[in-house]
Amino acid sequence: MRTRIALIAALAAGLASGGAYAADGKTVFGSTCVACHGSGIAGAPKLGDAAAWGPRIKTGIPALYNSALNGKAAMPARGGNPSLSDADVKAAVDYMVGSVAGGVRQQGAAAPAKPAEVRPAEKKSAPATAADGRSVYHGTCSGCHTDGKEGSPVLGDRTFWIPRIKAGKDALYASANKGKGKMPPRGGNNALSEADLKAAVDYMVLQAIQSSQTAAAVPAPAAPAAEANTFNRLLRAAGKRNLPPADDGIHDAANDGTHLLQPPAQAFTVFPKSTAGNGVNWVESLSQKKIAPRYDRKDPAAAPVVMDLNIVREVKGSMPDVVYPHKQHTEWLDCSNCHPAIFIPQKGANQISMASIILGQKCGVCHGKVAFPVSECRLCHSKKKETAVSQAGTGK
Repeated sequence: MRTRIALIAALAAGLASGGAYAADGKTVFGSTCVACHGSGIAGAPKLGDAAAWGPRIKTGIPALYNSALNGKAAMPARGGNPSLSDADVKAAVDYMVGSVAGGVRQQGAAAPAKPAEVRPAEKKSAPATAADGRSVYHGTCSGCHTDGKEGSPVLGDRTFWIPRIKAGKDALYASANKGKGKMPPRGGNNALSEADLKAAVDYMVLQAIQSSQTAAAVPAPAAPAAEANTFNRLLRAAGKRNLPPADDGIHDAANDGTHLLQPPAQAFTVFPKSTAGNGVNWVESLSQKKIAPRYDRKDPAAAPVVMDLNIVREVKGSMPDVVYPHKQHTEWLDCSNCHPAIFIPQKGANQISMASIILGQKCGVCHGKVAFPVSECRLCHSKKKETAVSQAGTGK
């Protein structure tokens, strides 16, 4: 009884600060949120589960609005449906909170419908169109199929979809209707008609086919005769870099949490591009404040101690000399990351060679693993040698 009173009080305080119980919150829930909150998939608090919702409600309704609008943990922003307005999202939050707090609402607002009543939509007499499929996808399926949550095939990713398409559409329809693996029946949205479900499947299949046709039209680069330096992760063939966590050989594919991690290739799309390493210009990303590395594990406000000092190492032959910029490194790392275990801070004390780097020593401790690979010669050998004046130029 005390728990219910506390929940009602917390909800009332939140609504008084600006939240309104909208009559269409149930509709938004049925079209988007039910995919996860209807079954509790990926740790989402299930509709009507007071034990799961109680601690969240105590943080305040504005905090819940913020999480729903901007995303939190495995939940994408707006539940993966970018077409939802702020008012739609807030209405859905109010509806879910009201399901465990006794249906408290602002005075004068429409009475909430019973949360458990998610009625199936009437079957359409006409066949669903491609446009319908797109709408159903964004309303229900996008929560998982946009970023591969719980191992679901990502929209447009032919690598995942083509084997499924070869099994036949009937098999895909059956999986969508009855559920498969961690996907609940009808994507967790029982309001979908059979026509809606098939239209969504058709839409996703079409995206994979179009992606395959586009890929086929572009000649693939010739594969190397053999992969050298396979121990060097960033020297792998381009198609084997930035793999999803479950396929990268680093994370535990058997752990459910691995499948909740965002694929690197998707995360990197917002960063400045580079032809080196994993395709991201990290120095430029830092300059543009696209990223903000944490300098101190315990103090998030600690500022880095940046050293603007270039070390030039002369190399034999015509190869440009190596420039080591402390500035870019110390914006990320503390001096103790490299000194004295990797590099002795004394002139002439470090014997550095390409052989040792390729074997994972000296610069190779990071480069080729978490920094651009040593195949990008120009990024380190960046100081041109001073050329001697030719005899012709001297007039001799």
